[in-house]
Order: sequence, then C-alpha cells, then structure tokens
Amino acid sequence: MEHPLVLVAEQSNEGLKAHCDGCGELLSAPCFTCIHCNYHLHKQCAEAPLSLPNHPLHPECSPFGSLLRQRPYPFSRVYGCALCKEKRNMFFYKYDWCHFSIDIKCAQLSSSFKFSQLSEHDIHQHPLTFIESPMAIDVLKRLNCCWCHEPLTNDIYLCPDCPSFIIHKKCLDELPTKINHPSHRIHPLLFNYSDSYNSCNLCQKGHSGAFYGCSLCHFNINLECALLRSVIEGKRSHQHPFSLLWRQGSFICDACDTEGNYISYICLKCYIVVHKKCISLPRIIKFSRHAHCIFHKYFLQTQELTKQDCKICFKEVRLERGSYSCGKLGCNYVVHVNCVLEDGDLYEVIEDEKQCEELYEKSMQSSTIRVIEVNEAREATKIQHLSHQHCLVLADKMEEEIDRKCDGCMLPISNIFYYCSECPFFLHKTCAELPRIKQHWFRQSNATLNFDSFKKCDFCSQYSSGFFYDINEDWDMCLRCAKVADIIECEGHQHFLFFDFKYRGKCNGCGETNRRGAFRCGKCRFALDFGCLTLPHSALHRIDEHKLKLTYHDDKEQSYCDICEQYRDPSLWYYSCSICDTSTHIECVLGQFPFVNDGIIVPSCCHKHYCNLKFFRKVEGYPECSYCGKLCQEEILKCKESTCNYIVHYKCHWRH
Repeated sequence: MEHPLVLVAEQSNEGLKAHCDGCGELLSAPCFTCIHCNYHLHKQCAEAPLSLPNHPLHPECSPFGSLLRQRPYPFSRVYGCALCKEKRNMFFYKYDWCHFSIDIKCAQLSSSFKFSQLSEHDIHQHPLTFIESPMAIDVLKRLNCCWCHEPLTNDIYLCPDCPSFIIHKKCLDELPTKINHPSHRIHPLLFNYSDSYNSCNLCQKGHSGAFYGCSLCHFNINLECALLRSVIEGKRSHQHPFSLLWRQGSFICDACDTEGNYISYICLKCYIVVHKKCISLPRIIKFSRHAHCIFHKYFLQTQELTKQDCKICFKEVRLERGSYSCGKLGCNYVVHVNCVLEDGDLYEVIEDEKQCEELYEKSMQSSTIRVIEVNEAREATKIQHLSHQHCLVLADKMEEEIDRKCDGCMLPISNIFYYCSECPFFLHKTCAELPRIKQHWFRQSNATLNFDSFKKCDFCSQYSSGFFYDINEDWDMCLRCAKVADIIECEGHQHFLFFDFKYRGKCNGCGETNRRGAFRCGKCRFALDFGCLTLPHSALHRIDEHKLKLTYHDDKEQSYCDICEQYRDPSLWYYSCSICDTSTHIECVLGQFPFVNDGIIVPSCCHKHYCNLKFFRKVEGYPECSYCGKLCQEEILKCKESTCNYIVHYKCHWRH
C-alpha cells in the first residue's frame, strides 16, 4: 500500500457500509481503512500470514508453501479458488510453480475440517480430495454435486484443479457403468476414461477424464450432462425455476442469443428458453471497458431505439434476446453476452447493486490536485499537483509563440493548461485532472499514476519522460495512450474504431504487425495500433519553415522522404507540408525520442558508473564517448554530477 492504514476499533451505529478488500465480505470492526483511496481490510485479513507452509488440499506442493497475493494477479492468468471455485478480487494464496490457489477465507478452513487424498478411484485425471461434512463450510453451501445436482449434504470428493468437479462420495461409489440417455437413444452410453481432451456433444465444454460415450457413433458426454436435473433454481440470475426441455434440433438461447442443441431449460412463466450454462449467468458485472456496472437482461424494452450495436464487436444486438446493458439513465451501452464474458480478466462479478456504488466512490477518491483558488464559475485557477513542488496557475494561451510541451503527456500545449510561474513546468488541464488511481479499460484492475519516469510505453513503444500509468504492476502506459478510449474517432479514417484484443494483423498507419490487439474498424479492413493513434497531429523540423501535418493518404505511385531521401511507402502515414510540397517519414521528423525532455534523469545501469545520468539530444564540442571512444553528436547520456566527465552515447549505455 502507498498510504498508511488507520485502525477502526469500534463500529459506529451507522455501520461502515463497505466491503473488505481482502476477503470481499461486508466490513466490520476491528478493521483498517485508508482515508485517501477508500481501501479497507478486516484486522484478521490485514494480519494474515504472508505465506502458508502447507495446505491439505494440495499436499504435493506443501513443502514449498504458498505466498499471499491479491487478485487480479498481474503475472499469470487468473485461476479460481480450489475450494469455492470463485475468482473474486481478494487475497489468495498461490503456488508459483502450479495452478493451485485458494482464497484467504477458504484457506482458514484447513485447520477445522478433515481433508484426505483419494487414490482408490480412477475416474478423474487429477487427485481428488475427500471432505467430511461439507455443509459446515459456508462456501460449499451454494454448490451442487456434478452427478446428481443435489446440495452437498453428505461427504464429498472435489478436484482442486477442476472448477466443475465436485461429487458426493455416494454418487462416486455408485456410478453406473452403462446408461441410456435421451440425447442418444439408438445405443447405450458406456462409462469410459481418457487422458486426451474431448468435447462434450451436448454442452460443447472440453473435458478429459471420465465420460459416457458411444464408440460406434463417436458420441460422448461429460458427467455433468449424463444426469441432468429436471428443475434448476437460478434465483441469483432469474426469479423463477427453469425446467428441462429436450430438443432433437437446435434452438436460440434467450439469455445469450447463440445457438444450442439437445439440452435446453425453459422458464414456464416467462417462456424463456436457455442453455444450461446460461442459467447461472451473473446478473451484474463491472466491465473494464465501461465506467458503470452493466446488467444482464433477457430483452430490452425501449420506445426510442430500434437497433443497437454491440460496443465490443460492433455487430447488431437483438433487443428481444439476452444482453448486458448499462443501468444508468441515459446511457445506451449494450454488449453481447458472449463478447463481454469472453475474457475473465476484463470483468468482475458484482453481488449486489451497492457494490456498484462503492466502486464508483473509490474511483472518485484519488485526485492528484489540491484546489487553492477558484473563479466565479467554480473552476480551479490555482492548484497544487502531486507531481510538482510549486503551485500551478490556469491559462488559456501562451504569452510567447514558443513550442512548449505538456510535462504529463509530452504533446504540444494547444488548449487550456496549468503552468508554474517559478519554473518551466506545464500540464494540460485534462492531464492535471487525471486521477491517481483509475480502472483502465485494458484490464479489470487498478492503474496507478506515476510521475518520475523515464520509461518505454508497453503500448505505443515510445520512450517518454512524462507521466505513466502502472497497470497491474505489469504494463507501463504513457499518458497519451491512457487517454485513448476503447471506442474512438480518428481523423485518418471515416468510421469509428474499436479495440480488438484478438487482432493480429498489420497497422494501416505504419505497416507493423500487432501482437497485442489494435483499434479496428467494424465496417472495413482498417486497423491502427497505439503508436499511430497517439502521433502528434503536427510537428516542427528544420527542413521546412512551416509545421508539418500528419497526413493519411498519398495518391502518388512512388514517393521519397525529403529528409533521408529514401523511398517512402505512399500507403502509410507521413508528415507533409502542402505549401512547400514537403513529405517525410514519421520517424525522420520525430526522431527516436520525441517525447523525452532534455535533462531528464535516467537511472544508470552501468556497473562502472554508479551515478544517475541526464539525457540530452545534442552536446556541444563533440566529446568522446566513454564507452566506444567515438565522437558524441546526438542522443547522449551525461553524468548528473558537474564534477564528473562521464558521457556516453545512449545506445552504448545499454551495451555495458
């Protein structure tokens, strides 16, 4: 934590009205709380051990122990708790060399209940754990046996590695070797076991281990589909029970608007037909790409809209079918069910609407400014910003015609901004007002604003000396990229662009192949990466007396750069001056470090020189490089100590 936590020893009459960030339960005293960023921990969670030497659910790794983490964990994919099977954002213990993890609440149960390993049954690809009296464990009360689908009232076996495999001991001991199933009436289905990965012909879920199948017809079903419940209560997502409805053909699910076959469930009061898996769809989720919580609805009633496009894939959402939509009045955000639930790292399940309000309050309590003076319109005219030691004053234009850059996003100052009257420091008003902690749409996790930086952005691949958002302690995102929404308009294209995480094609701006997705057009084959989308719209260069404009189209069949005099691909973006007929490569105009200020401190990575260095684009006198001995002309690093003569090419510094 960046801020100290204050102990709250007694609970007030009104209650704390918040949830613990460690276990996710309603907060109660004694607890610790942060007055700056609305972060809370039960005293028991705050004092939890940083590691567990062993856990009976996973004895094979017990000698090595597990470490306390907080979900979402940035350095691996998100795995559910081995006991309660959930992936809620909370503290959990994780083994670094395997997939086993267990939530902090479930980990505390190890000393209270009997766990033992199973060896005599060979129906599953992983070892199973035996648990006596599972109903005494709160987290297991809402789960059912994967064979008979009844509550876990008696002794059970569970697989810590497979979220869906929990079975009564009695059911496991009495599994039939042959069944007759209504989905395959012509032959009986035999009990089989396979280590290979297969797909269930009914629910299409992948599975390995035990299954029922017909070798003659190459037909197989997993254990969950072998014995189906005739009635399912799904009160967390729908107020009425669902009844089993067998179909010989396909159907369209009213919950997700996609096709299904054989197995469907129907609500006899609402006449809603759904997949079995869609009965348990979360009713409320917080999606990283939208500011508000979104709600699942089986149909959207509206008098104004007759057509809506999904804000992820930009294909039409059928309003008479299930979708997720925003509950805020006046917000028309709608997405397909399968689009929004495709990546578990991008959403969080919300238990009730009160949690939505808490998430919003947290986002509002991380300001980076302290207002000192305001005008009649209540606009802050003088502020103190966390990134700077002096006060900043609001202005709407430069007093001199000089090319000043914002110290936050490193783009030219062009509109309302704050400046320091004591030193050359400038911030766009929009950059100054960015929160210290925000939830960025790229991940369903907090991003923290950092000020003292010389880093390479993981999204546009540009070095910058401005502000960075640290996403999940895994990605560094410069402010230019952080201010880009996931759905945008671009001057270089006539249609809207939306970010597609799965896109791996070429960027139309620079021609480079994307590895982490790109902004794509839903109507034509056009895509842009972060680097091209955040380019300055104009730039200065000594080759032309005018500002060069970012240009998107060139009708010439052959083109050359007026700076390097090399061939320029006319299909790619470039800078040009229409008055002087100048055209140039983008990299020739901007250079290697267009977003780095001279004099910025760069940490030394050289074992022969321990002091920090300062970055400069040019140096007077052409001194010799301390590494290669050649003359230094451009892009050098110089020791920040005035008494030290150490100077090195930027490229040579990283070769040490």
